[in-house]
Amino acid sequence: MQVAALLATALLFGGMVLFSAGLAAFLFSVMPPHEAGKALRKAFPHFYLFVMGSAAAGAALVAPGDLVSAALLAAIALTTVPTRQVLMPAINAATDAGDRRRFGLLHGVSVAITVAHVLVAGYVLARFLVPAGVA
Repeated sequence: MQVAALLATALLFGGMVLFSAGLAAFLFSVMPPHEAGKALRKAFPHFYLFVMGSAAAGAALVAPGDLVSAALLAAIALTTVPTRQVLMPAINAATDAGDRRRFGLLHGVSVAITVAHVLVAGYVLARFLVPAGVA
């Protein structure tokens, strides 16, 4: 179970980093900005489902051995729900309305949430490497 928990958490961490830092940068480097934005708009709902699913799986798998890590992963899964269901539609609405200021603010919030999720997942990964009481 510990190996499965580690793999689920590593998948979460790597997937978030690759999607948020890699895919967006790649799309904007090979597509016109408007087309890249449309592609990302279609990809983000799936990204958030991936984050919710892999974080929840990691939480369930690690819970028998590490309640702190389980709680942290569960927090990622739970905080992704309003990000997907409320924040993402608000970002899309701001884009559609041409409200660059509101888009910038909301996009900044979404980036901060994703960075926080990446940092928390990284911390949980570190907990696998340095078990409690060993340092």
